[in-house]
Amino acid sequence: MRISRAAWVAGALVGGAALCGTGWDYRPLAPDPPEAVAPGSAETKRLERALRRLRPSGRYIVIDRGASRLWLKRGDEVLMEAVCSAGSGRLLRDPQGDRRWVFDTPRGYFEVRDKIVNPVWRKPDWAFIEEGLPVPEDPGERIEYGVLGRFALPFGDGYMIHGTLYERLLGSPVTHGCIRLGRVDLARLYASVEIGTPIFIF
Repeated sequence: MRISRAAWVAGALVGGAALCGTGWDYRPLAPDPPEAVAPGSAETKRLERALRRLRPSGRYIVIDRGASRLWLKRGDEVLMEAVCSAGSGRLLRDPQGDRRWVFDTPRGYFEVRDKIVNPVWRKPDWAFIEEGLPVPEDPGERIEYGVLGRFALPFGDGYMIHGTLYERLLGSPVTHGCIRLGRVDLARLYASVEIGTPIFIF
């Protein structure tokens, strides 16, 4: 059966209108990038030079929270790669009040603020609430030794790169926001960085 052009156009319009409510989208793909930003172009080289100027001149730490990986780099050179653990993202509520905590590792630019040997953990309120224990009034009851590993590298707001008693969990997002490393990788990182070393977390 031969279909007239008018009937075909009408059918296409009706069919297109019916598809509008389905969630399908038939917009054309984005055009190819302009020649100005193609690989090897003058604009691409200019952007690469600008990015190189932004890169730290010395050693710096990069942490990928999603991949549970930490790198120590100098320029493009990878000096060290390690499996780590970052924040779990879990929410904890205080059953006795309105307080709540989200155990997430912050993103952004930080710096190594200190280098600590045999760090001591001063347990915050949430650590007792998480365990279902009353928050102690005696500050001495908050002190725990040996749980943060041999070394710690604080980078602000109570967050640190430190060790762990549970190395089997490395590679999983299980921390309260700090970055955990195994003892061998932690010792190597501690010996390789200085106070002020940049840290990039994403």
